[in-house]
Order: sequence, then C-alpha cells, then structure tokens
Amino acid sequence: MNSKIKALSVAAALAASLGLAGCAADSGSSGGSTMPMNHGSSGPASTMMPDASAGHNPADIAFSQMMIPHHAQAVEMSDMILAKPDMPADVTALATKIKDAQAPEIDTMTGWLKDWNVPTMMSDHSGHGMTGMVDSEGMEKLKDAQGTDAVRLFLEHMIGHHEGAIDMAQQEIAAGKHPESIQLARDIATSQEAEIAEMKEMLAGL
Repeated sequence: MNSKIKALSVAAALAASLGLAGCAADSGSSGGSTMPMNHGSSGPASTMMPDASAGHNPADIAFSQMMIPHHAQAVEMSDMILAKPDMPADVTALATKIKDAQAPEIDTMTGWLKDWNVPTMMSDHSGHGMTGMVDSEGMEKLKDAQGTDAVRLFLEHMIGHHEGAIDMAQQEIAAGKHPESIQLARDIATSQEAEIAEMKEMLAGL
C-alpha cells in the first residue's frame, strides 16, 4: 500500500513539474516580439520559444521593421532620379528595377508584421544596425543635383545603401527563423550584390 502511495506521489510531482515547464515556455514566447535584431538570438531565450509560436522570432521581426524604411528610402531615391530630365537610359533602368523590386517587398514585410501583431516600425532605429541609410543632407543634395552630378550621387548613395541592406540580410539569414523572411533576405543579398557591381561599373564610366 505504501509503495502505491509513493508511486502516486511521484506521478503528481512529475505532472506539476511539467506544468511549471509549460508555463515557463509560454512566458518565454510572449515577451520577445519587440526585441531588436542581434547576433545572440540563438541563445537560451530563443530556444525557449516553442515551435508552435508563430514560426518567427525576434530577428525576423527586427529584419522587417528595419528593412521597410530602408527599402522606402531606396524607392524615394529612385523616384528622385526618375523625375530628373535627361538621365542616362541605363541609370533610369536601374532606378526602375530597384523601385519595382523593393516596393512590393515593403508590402510583403508589412503584411508579415501585421500578421504577427507587432508594429510595422521600431520606435527608435538608432543602434539597431540599420546601416547604409542616407542622411537628410545627402537626400537634399540628390534632390537638387542635375546631370552627371545627380547620376554620381545616386550611384554613390545607392551603393552604400545596398551594402547596408546586404548586411541586414546576412543577419537575418544567420539568426532568423521565419522561412519566408530568410528567403527574402537571401534574394535581397543576391540581387543587390549584382546591382552593386553594375553601379560600380556605371560610376567608373562617368
């Protein structure tokens, strides 16, 4: 009889411990949705996130939150160059290609963030690795420039901008969980590396 009571006590203790573990896992998955992207996302906090969470992690969220305004600025620069008269055909073709690729990607990433019920932008991007952004002075210079000066500024700004996007994409590839976000990051890295090579050739020919 004593052994039977002992067995029941062990079973009850095991059930209680499993219940506590489940609570711990739940609390771990609910508090990380607004964490910034970092190289430590594979640490203990992320391993506590259950597979059933939503198929994404803080790195995926930060990737979209940062890449949306980053893409938006690339589209804005492309619009600037397309609005100028007498631009070389290869430059306007590149600007059109950048705009046509990145505008739909903004919509895609915005949709993911809405599905995940998180803000579409971070409250503060400083220090979060959103590299390659052109400052307001640089944007004004591009807006005002004409002719070869405009082409040169556009190419110089966009090369640095693309390099920043590739850096962000590589962080997502290394730390992300959401398969579609990781694939988008791979696509961004591949396409923008090719465009950087193309822009460097254009710049050398000015």
